[in-house]
Amino acid sequence: MNSGALGAEPNPTNTVAGSEVLWAPSPERVAKSHLMHYLRWLAQRGHAFDDYTALWQWSIDDQDGFWASIWDYFQVKASRPYERVLGSRSMPGAEWFPGARLNYAEHALRHEREGADALLFLSERRDLAALSWTDLGSQVRRLATRMRALGVTAGDRVVAYLPNSPEAVIAMLATTSIGAIWASCGPDFGPRGAIDRFSQLEPKLAFCVDGYYYGGKPFDRRPELSTILGSLPTLEHMVYVRLLEPENDALLTPNTIFWEDALAGAEVPRDAFHFEQVPFAHPLWILFSSGTTGLPKPIIHCHGGMILEQYKALALQMDVHPGERMFFFTTTGWMMWNFLVSALLVDTVPVLYDGNPAYPKADVLWAMVERTGASYFGASPTYVNILEKAGIVPKDRFDLSKLNSVMLAGSPVTAEVMKWFYRNVREDVWAYAGSGGTDLCSGIVGGAVLLPVYAGEIQARQLGFAVFAFNEAGESVVDEVGELVITKPLPCMPVGFWGDADGSRYREAYFDMYPGIWRHGDFFKVNARGGCFVLGRSDATLNRHGIRIGTAEVYRALIEVPEIEDSLIVNLDLPGGGFFMPLFVKLRDGVALDEALLDKIRAKMRKAYSARHIPDKIYQVGAIPYTLTGKKMEVPVRRILMGVPVEKAANRAAMSNVESLDFFIEYAGTQQDYRL
Repeated sequence: MNSGALGAEPNPTNTVAGSEVLWAPSPERVAKSHLMHYLRWLAQRGHAFDDYTALWQWSIDDQDGFWASIWDYFQVKASRPYERVLGSRSMPGAEWFPGARLNYAEHALRHEREGADALLFLSERRDLAALSWTDLGSQVRRLATRMRALGVTAGDRVVAYLPNSPEAVIAMLATTSIGAIWASCGPDFGPRGAIDRFSQLEPKLAFCVDGYYYGGKPFDRRPELSTILGSLPTLEHMVYVRLLEPENDALLTPNTIFWEDALAGAEVPRDAFHFEQVPFAHPLWILFSSGTTGLPKPIIHCHGGMILEQYKALALQMDVHPGERMFFFTTTGWMMWNFLVSALLVDTVPVLYDGNPAYPKADVLWAMVERTGASYFGASPTYVNILEKAGIVPKDRFDLSKLNSVMLAGSPVTAEVMKWFYRNVREDVWAYAGSGGTDLCSGIVGGAVLLPVYAGEIQARQLGFAVFAFNEAGESVVDEVGELVITKPLPCMPVGFWGDADGSRYREAYFDMYPGIWRHGDFFKVNARGGCFVLGRSDATLNRHGIRIGTAEVYRALIEVPEIEDSLIVNLDLPGGGFFMPLFVKLRDGVALDEALLDKIRAKMRKAYSARHIPDKIYQVGAIPYTLTGKKMEVPVRRILMGVPVEKAANRAAMSNVESLDFFIEYAGTQQDYRL
């Protein structure tokens, strides 16, 4: 067997083909894994595979067979059966499981039973507590029934301005149980950021919170809420969660319903509640892109696609098991929140945390791992920087005996970051890197528990994902950096963008460079054994602590700073999972970039959007570089600052103001504020 063989033993020399092996699965880990069980199940049905690579190849070659097997293996419940796996196979526009009718929330609540925890939650102000399956199901049904009474029906949009809390989970499941469409962002978003997203959807109902705590401080969001709600004329009702002042009965709007009152209805028995049965492609939730070239794109994910993909991802790729505790540090504005809540599908207990991951101490999340007995821990590589600076060695402080898996996602993961977990957490932990995106609400490349973990390397392409690196000629390359592409359709691909009636924005976002092939927007390399490397964004999207931000959001806020005539912003991925996001501004004649103006710019970004939008440093430049067609040269500037030779990074012949590059060339040469 090769190095990817099933049940591979740890290599005693700890090296394979010149690469350092950090971990390999024990025979016991292999035997109890979902992936091994699935392989045995397939073999009984005439599909036998020797290793993960062979399984992956079949999963992309025989799409009908593979996705039908996922449906059957996880016993997907449909009130009406599907006619075939794939109707149209075009991309975009593939038609999955036509004829089927089902509901995501029904699957999320299918494990409801007495005496078991459904989820755990903790915040800076709420001690660790559990919500039982019985209470979760009861509250979802009562809230959904109240929403129906308020006139919310299938296809209506429901938005939420809520923290990572049980209320958000209950509201999402209630919304989707009746076929309405969910969209959320965290209360740290400023009015502009929330309005840019929610106003596109014309929502009928909103869930909102009065404020939140972060770093030990209360943040009253009622003024921001008034602005947001006043900009959503289609809203008919607002369900209000009072976190800061639970006893304050003041109404923000005449149509306000307090959370407690929304849940005050009579108990609705399980067998008396109707989950709205919707087509496979019926919109489930809307996630938002970064807004690089305009308003954030409202990405529609569907019931059937999320059910299938997240069953597969959680069980077969992440290997989480019933009753285990799963944690990922996230907010309701990031796709990882939706993914975390989907742990309910496989009867794994999501652990919710709301607050600063380093408050009151830098080890707060590890204390939570010990208290909850979490077996799965997820965070971004930047979190390691916090721990290193604080000198935290979790294994010396906490009982981590139940922790067996760590996933790192949100930015490129270096070998050193991966090694940190083996030195400081557990030598036998499965610590692996993953990468995916809001666009698919899942991982594209990531874990495969049957394979070894190589330092600095993502283990594998995920099952069903025909992922390759393409060069500029559209040719698949190995051991070369190219564009990350997906060459075949997936059930979890968006069914479109909200409001994009002719599909033009959707096609432009993913299919313009290689017609009929999904271009994800990341630099990517795959090696001969199938190991993967995601090397940062190939477009202008800003990646801040795992959350993608669009440059257009920054520019829209800066329009309201009269001293600024023009601007350009980029984000640089640094070694160790760090970031550096400089803003370059051209000021109006006679204006100087003094401390007062710097403070004004930072305050504007924080108020309009969030703290993540604040640049690390701001520079005054004489001119912003543009192409002849009038586009800001964000990607060429980013490449220059990352050390790419100017002649390869920018086409001077296509520029309207060649001299504007001089500042950036000189700045890259000094590297005075960042280290590559």
